[in-house]
Amino acid sequence: MGRDSHLRSLIKALSWRIIATLTTTLIAYIITRRVDTALFIGGWEAIIKIGVYTLHERIWERIKFGRKTEPEYYI
Repeated sequence: MGRDSHLRSLIKALSWRIIATLTTTLIAYIITRRVDTALFIGGWEAIIKIGVYTLHERIWERIKFGRKTEPEYYI
């Protein structure tokens, strides 16, 4: 099994960010009952955490801990 490409890591980060940001925005709305405040919080949360998540993924891609290597078969 190979390593994830940078594009794959980015797409994974984006898909997760959409789900997480919608959740954060909903929670912010439930707490504040203000759409503008909920969107403001959700927007900043998305911008900051997309970078943090991508960095986290790239760091873990380099860590060997817990990975299983598949044996190479020669014909």
